[in-house]
Amino acid sequence: MAREVKTPGPDHPIAIDRNPNRLVVHVDGVVIADTTSALTMNEAAYPPVHYIPLTDVDTARLRRTESHTYCPYKGEASYYTIVTPARDITDAVWTYDEPYTAVDAIAGHVAFYQEQVQLTVD
Repeated sequence: MAREVKTPGPDHPIAIDRNPNRLVVHVDGVVIADTTSALTMNEAAYPPVHYIPLTDVDTARLRRTESHTYCPYKGEASYYTIVTPARDITDAVWTYDEPYTAVDAIAGHVAFYQEQVQLTVD
């Protein structure tokens, strides 16, 4: 089954910019990510999303799940569970392994559901 692919434009703008701040992601006092190389995506009327390079994430704290979703502007998203000594948070992290050309800057990055983690910005 073919999936619809859409290109960002005036009706659905997407901008990706380097975030100049240090971002730290914590869960239950455990640092999951710490970066000065985040990208921030502003997409249409959605809240901004911070994409963190996977190289700045403690991947020992992530476990890939079988979950997938699809966005016609970005492609297919895959998900991770965050694993801490206290608990697991299922599908709290997503990534686009092969994002569409218009957003290919987010390849190799992950994003966190901000309601599932504590995000500090310095």
